[in-house]
Amino acid sequence: MLRALWTAASGMQSQETNIDVVANNLANVNTTGFKKSRADFQDLMYQNLKTSGSPSTTTTQVPTGIQIGLGTRLAAVSKLYTSGNLTQSGNSLDMAVQGNGFFQIQMPDGTTSYTRAGAFKQDSQGRIVTSDGYPMLPEIVLPTNATNVSIGNDGTVSVTLPSQTTPTTVGTIQLALFPNPAGLSALGQNLLTQTESSGNATTGTPGQNGIGTLSQGFLEMSNVDLATEMVNMIVGQRAYEINSKAVQAADQMLQTANQMKS
Repeated sequence: MLRALWTAASGMQSQETNIDVVANNLANVNTTGFKKSRADFQDLMYQNLKTSGSPSTTTTQVPTGIQIGLGTRLAAVSKLYTSGNLTQSGNSLDMAVQGNGFFQIQMPDGTTSYTRAGAFKQDSQGRIVTSDGYPMLPEIVLPTNATNVSIGNDGTVSVTLPSQTTPTTVGTIQLALFPNPAGLSALGQNLLTQTESSGNATTGTPGQNGIGTLSQGFLEMSNVDLATEMVNMIVGQRAYEINSKAVQAADQMLQTANQMKS
């Protein structure tokens, strides 16, 4: 009975984590550039009561053994980098990546982080920055007297200045690729950081070498699907409930055994 108690308890703990992941997905359903997560589980080790293939007589073998599973555990929480829907914002500094690639952001400590959220602003120095004031890399400075900002699909940033009819190029946005984007570590604030698992970043021009293109005036929305997450929440809730009933059943069997008299 004790084995059943611990096995069912591991199932309850796993479903708690599953609901935590689903809740975070739902909380970020309107977060620009957010990528949903998925909890992956593994079964625990098995107790071998009889080994498959062991001899039953001198001439025969046991066709199937006896293995009792000891529950489940969390193996990983993976981010799924499918594309979110694009929504038109009308803001000239809003950008969406169509395809693979991440914007590069300079952190206050000098390191580089990465994001899919393209809701950029202009700071007092004319730099293109995130909502928290972190500048984009490579740094692009817009003239304060620019009357129009144009961002091409290839990342070319051009501005129109007063008394000029020909746009002036002020820089080119570079995007980063990773061998394993799922290995990036989330920092919050829509930012990700490189890890050994993600591999080193490869930067390049949008539209070249497998890098996605840019769409000015659009934002990539969260890739969270409400219907799917609601179903996952219901399944997780019911799985938690049935595991709790297994704990109750094991407890009742232990109670029955304790009440037996010789």
